[in-house]
Amino acid sequence: MATMIFVNFPVKNVADATNFYEKLGFTKNNDFSDTHASCMVWDDNFYIMLLEHAFYQQFLKDKKIADTQKENAALICFSMENAEAVKEFGRLAKENGGDAYHIDMGIPEEQMYGLEVSDIDGNMLEPMWMKQ
Repeated sequence: MATMIFVNFPVKNVADATNFYEKLGFTKNNDFSDTHASCMVWDDNFYIMLLEHAFYQQFLKDKKIADTQKENAALICFSMENAEAVKEFGRLAKENGGDAYHIDMGIPEEQMYGLEVSDIDGNMLEPMWMKQ
């Protein structure tokens, strides 16, 4: 069985965050979603769980939720089929209230291309493509 990855993101408004991720190409799995959380499916192995702050906090014991508008908590990297798909993902993020930018690492785009993308809550994704 292949490993499934579930990334949990704290969000201020589950409905707004769900709408943002749907516009990026994720699909909501209603079986694992309610008013406190949305299960957003990228493919058979990659999921993002959007959890309202009070629900997310239950999993942290004595830690606080990071203010991801000011600080970074994690950078979640995932591969895409080509550089154009990465650029489109970034364009859609910006168009829908998030942000996206490219860090020039001196690697030709024909070899590898990635973006730093933040959602409407400041959670960070790093879609990337590399020649294999």
